[in-house]
Amino acid sequence: MALSIPDIRNDFPILKQTVYGKPLIYFDNGATTHKPEVVIRTVSELQESYNSSIHRGLHYLSDRMTERYEQARESVRAFINAASTSEIIFTSGTTGSINSVAFSFGEKYVRPGDEILITEMEHHSNLVPWQMMCERKNAMLKVIPMDDRGELVLDSLDDLITEKTRILAVVHASNSLGTVNPVKEIIRRAHALDIPVLVDGAQMVQHGEVDVRDMDCDFYVFSAHKIFGPTGSGVLYGKEKWLEELPPYQGGGDMVDRVTFEGTTYNALPFKFEAGTTNYTGAIGLGAALEYVQSLGIGEIKEHESHLIRLMTDKLEGIPGLTLYGRAGHRISVFSFLLDQIHPYDAGMILDKMGIAVRTGTHCTQPVMDHFGITGTIRASLVFYNTEEEVARFADGLEKTMQMLS
Repeated sequence: MALSIPDIRNDFPILKQTVYGKPLIYFDNGATTHKPEVVIRTVSELQESYNSSIHRGLHYLSDRMTERYEQARESVRAFINAASTSEIIFTSGTTGSINSVAFSFGEKYVRPGDEILITEMEHHSNLVPWQMMCERKNAMLKVIPMDDRGELVLDSLDDLITEKTRILAVVHASNSLGTVNPVKEIIRRAHALDIPVLVDGAQMVQHGEVDVRDMDCDFYVFSAHKIFGPTGSGVLYGKEKWLEELPPYQGGGDMVDRVTFEGTTYNALPFKFEAGTTNYTGAIGLGAALEYVQSLGIGEIKEHESHLIRLMTDKLEGIPGLTLYGRAGHRISVFSFLLDQIHPYDAGMILDKMGIAVRTGTHCTQPVMDHFGITGTIRASLVFYNTEEEVARFADGLEKTMQMLS
């Protein structure tokens, strides 16, 4: 059954507003998505009725909040098809998740001269933590290149993987090019050589089905605010065998079992990696967001967004003087482009006055910009609540912008 977009848009209060007297067109979903009423109500209800620290109290409010928190963990487990809730760690977001793995994995397994493999299209969050770890451990960072279509050159993988490779980290879907990488194939090839793989799912989890067991990744990370949940919360999925072996990233609070001055033993999974008072409100809000997405149907979401991708591609390719970056055969609804002789910031400001929200700049992927010899792009990123009419208005707005600034 096709999505009822008008009904869905009614679920998102922020979409009803006008900006500078014009209906809001929100094409900045790659940065953050809006929240449906059910998520807003859930977070508000928690603050109004159940506010209490989880796991540490015997009273009613603490019990109720703890129950909701662990229910959210199960919602995440079901959404990505993890084997157990022990494999679901709540974090501050994608960046926090990757930093946790980079630190813990580096402390346990990386020695001087070892190698870490990433790709040329990584977000800085899946690049800088590995650089920091390599500097700390005197290891080497190696990079899988991409071609000018924005697709990884996987023919280079066999040469890049060596006996010194300790882990491979790859983005599932590029936040600046829209490319969906063949992560299952990459994981298969890495595992054939006993190399674990971390997948950055921040830009994929809101667009399509994620099945970590079918994918067979060792780690998968994403942020709540990218999938219609609250900011400041996210997920680290890890296979239980890895999480059992890795040392914790931070100490204190819920991650302890017994503490003495002579030493500390750590709590069981998943609490071993959840030090301190976690953002339990954000985690519960994420659970509500995932349940909302599941109620719509992942297949229906993909069908609608595929239609928007075709429509947007046709519109952009029909505008003279527009250069589109990222033409992968398998992609999400993210479009990065430049208008001839017009600075992206100037175009973004004009579009804003038309009520159109886009992102301009490097999108935290400076190596991608270096690959194409540019300093930044305009990025339009769409999700299921966006419409055909918005795409048409956006194309008209781009043509008017070019007329004004050319």
